[in-house]
Amino acid sequence: MTGFFFAFLACLLAGVGARDQVIVARLVERLGARVALLATALGTACLASAVAVWGAVRIADIMPLRARLVLVALALALAGLEALLLKPPRAPDEPTRSLGAAGLVLLAQQLTDSARFLIFAIALGTLAPVPAGLGGALGSGAALVAGWLAGGELFQPWLGRARRLLGAALIGCALIVGYQLIR
Repeated sequence: MTGFFFAFLACLLAGVGARDQVIVARLVERLGARVALLATALGTACLASAVAVWGAVRIADIMPLRARLVLVALALALAGLEALLLKPPRAPDEPTRSLGAAGLVLLAQQLTDSARFLIFAIALGTLAPVPAGLGGALGSGAALVAGWLAGGELFQPWLGRARRLLGAALIGCALIVGYQLIR
């Protein structure tokens, strides 16, 4: 259960102001709050979370503990760098009405976002991939629902600062895990 709660909270926090949440909010702002768009976003979040868990399971089977912890530290650092450096895309001039195209864009964003790196790290670190995947998918889904509900009101100046603070905190966590390895 610890993996579930850690993943849920981590992905919920990582999802605030994230690229996928901003894409959903911008599409809602331009096209209206379509339930099909929300279902597509939630489906891609679940799929991307499953890919992260699958990767963690495959690696956990072949690596010793210390090597897994190195990957946990690396995944935390990558999650932090993603939150710190990558900004959400600007609003499209002519947003597509195609759910398939929106789904592909969301999936591409989600496969390399902070939340999936966190799911990977938690699943690998706790050796509880299913609870970590479920918690991460629910946390990511909650962030996407918040973006869908907020629409254009999501774009507040404090979100960028919050993302950078989260990124710095994740890099700090990666350094702590890395320090524990060399100590």
